[in-house]
Amino acid sequence: MSQKKIHICLSLAICIAVAGLGGKVCEAKTPKQAYIEAESCSRSLRQSSAKMKFRHNWLGCIEKFQTVYRLDSAGPWAAAGLYQAGRLYNELAKWSGRKSDRQEALDHFERIVKRFPKSRYRAKAAAEIRELSPSAVAKKAKRPSKSTTSDQDRYLEADACYNSLQQNPRKQTKRHNWEKCIEKYYSNYRQNPDGDRAAANLFMAGKLYADLYRISKRRSDLRAAHTMYAKVVAGFPDSRYKVKASLLIDSMPQWVKDSSSSQSIEVAKPGKKDAGKPIGTAAVAADKPGTVDNLRSWSNNNYTRVVIDASRETAYNYHLLKKDPSRNKPPRLYVDLKNSRLGPNIQKSIPINDDLLTDARAGQYTSDSVRVVVDIKSFKTYKIFSLKDPFRIVIDVWGTAADRPVASRPPPPSVTIKKNGKLPTSALAKQLALGVRTIVIDPGHGGRDYGAPGYLKGVHEKDVALQIARKLAPIARQELGAEVFLTRNSDRFLTLEERTAIANTKNADLFISIHTNSHRDRRAYGIETYFLNLATDDEAIRVAAMENATSTKNISDLQSILFDLMQNAKINESSRLASNVQGAVVRHLKNKRYSRVKDKGVKQAPFYVLLGAQMPAILVETSFISNPRECKRLINPRYQQRLCEAIVLGIKKYIKEITPTARLNWPVEMSSGG
Repeated sequence: MSQKKIHICLSLAICIAVAGLGGKVCEAKTPKQAYIEAESCSRSLRQSSAKMKFRHNWLGCIEKFQTVYRLDSAGPWAAAGLYQAGRLYNELAKWSGRKSDRQEALDHFERIVKRFPKSRYRAKAAAEIRELSPSAVAKKAKRPSKSTTSDQDRYLEADACYNSLQQNPRKQTKRHNWEKCIEKYYSNYRQNPDGDRAAANLFMAGKLYADLYRISKRRSDLRAAHTMYAKVVAGFPDSRYKVKASLLIDSMPQWVKDSSSSQSIEVAKPGKKDAGKPIGTAAVAADKPGTVDNLRSWSNNNYTRVVIDASRETAYNYHLLKKDPSRNKPPRLYVDLKNSRLGPNIQKSIPINDDLLTDARAGQYTSDSVRVVVDIKSFKTYKIFSLKDPFRIVIDVWGTAADRPVASRPPPPSVTIKKNGKLPTSALAKQLALGVRTIVIDPGHGGRDYGAPGYLKGVHEKDVALQIARKLAPIARQELGAEVFLTRNSDRFLTLEERTAIANTKNADLFISIHTNSHRDRRAYGIETYFLNLATDDEAIRVAAMENATSTKNISDLQSILFDLMQNAKINESSRLASNVQGAVVRHLKNKRYSRVKDKGVKQAPFYVLLGAQMPAILVETSFISNPRECKRLINPRYQQRLCEAIVLGIKKYIKEITPTARLNWPVEMSSGG
């Protein structure tokens, strides 16, 4: 009996024994499946500096790779499992400082060299052994600290400082704690200004300065943030941080832009004179309050969205005033923004005049607060929430069911079935559209928001998303017989809240947002579809932060408001739509003989662009624009066409599921003909 068969029999025997003792019967797992699971564990670990601080997280992933080896110790995946376990032990040694961890790594690599002489991992393991030899370790110890630590390690150290600061309110009251973390990020940038982490380090230094300004109220802090962001924009035009930095610069008060353009900011290094010194409150009184700069609105007969744009994050409260007949006052909803003044160019009143609202108006309520009032005609319910980076307050107002106009659509035309008993394609399309009559397609990003940069030079997410959306619209019209609208049909900038508002005002039945995924690891690839809900894992939070152009911390803040929005979001329908679209895309592309089509599944996360949608809404990450193979596919017209065909197939299947009685609505000629 071969060694492989012995291992399989042993595994089955253990499973049967466990089942006999009352445990669950083991599910047979192949070495490949175990490796993919272990790789997912290590990827999640390396992306979270918080997880990396705890030893059990490292050992958990190491155990998963060791399981790959144990499942088939002579198979093709065994060496890979040992090698990755050794690498994790080696990385853990850098954090723990334990010689035993380094020795474990060495043992794993030596086992590969001895037992797998023909494996491609043998050469890699031999190289790792040379690096771990006493002479190599001693040589590294003599080098300056600048070269002993990689860009990745230094960035993770700075991230650990940032996370520790964010989780400790007491630390946040001392200025030197902020400056310590800022110096870590900026020092990383200075050491390697052309490295992979350079833009990220600069951006995070700017973000920390901006966060510090909210507490210290020192103008110099916000100017420093502006300078850091400006360096990102000027020095890293292809980085995804360039988009975030541009949006944050746009949201800053004009005085910052005017003063920062002529000043050079040097990062302050924490010193003894600042140790223990609290962030002063005297500067707050001397500093001017933030400004309310703009009011925007979108509406139809049963829905209105009003957005208040402010120069910076501030506290606010709101209240609903009932109708006052004695003063001839209609019902009013007001929002008070603290420590704020009216911006110099704000339009103080914007007319709305739909079935729900009369207008929205802003005024200086007190010397340090602005009140925005919405005059109401009628409404059923409302929601108010804020979004960050840049800061704005969103007011959503909905009417009653009686307020919704019934669209005067002609009944389905009479259609005769062909002699072979089959329904003509055009007739089928019209009948499928009984449940979905209007679709809004949203090409992600646009204008100054480039989205993720592609692997190929000059390729950006905003352009690819628009190309796909333009192909998707006519296919959906032809196959589904539905009205189809694009949120943008050119390279123009749209705010995230504007996109959903467009869908709501069009009374859309479906909202499809088109994006491309991206990851700093260019090997990452695959297709995934999201719907609006609480994020379930770190990867979903990462994707949401990228598409929202905000930080992962803000994603955590955002999840709290979702509890109030759940009753308006079509969560279950969106989940079903996402499942059908995801499945159709993967099957169709595989059927078209595309190799390595990875099904990353249906996921849920809080996307700004889906907030407040009154219809099933999904976000499709069509492929990884950062992956060499998938970037080439994404710019290929044939691939785009097949991708769009697949999305429509998924929508069609969803419609059939939600309208199983659609055939009952067919004309008499259709049911009796043939």
